[in-house]
Amino acid sequence: MILRILFSIIALALAGYGLITKNFEFQAYMILFLGLTMLVMGIQDFKQGKKFTGWLFIIVFAFSLVVVIQSFILV
Repeated sequence: MILRILFSIIALALAGYGLITKNFEFQAYMILFLGLTMLVMGIQDFKQGKKFTGWLFIIVFAFSLVVVIQSFILV
């Protein structure tokens, strides 16, 4: 629960920074922290027995990880 809140706050802070300053150079980090939030939520859902939503969160995490890796390679 603490990790989910921490990752969400970091992602929200990076999104707010990008919107206020119109500087989107940290957008990849924001996507990374949102993906980590999805990973933690997926693990929590697996522990609660919700396999479908757990897998859905894990797939969203994997997709966001691919996007972040591509953005780091292309930059």
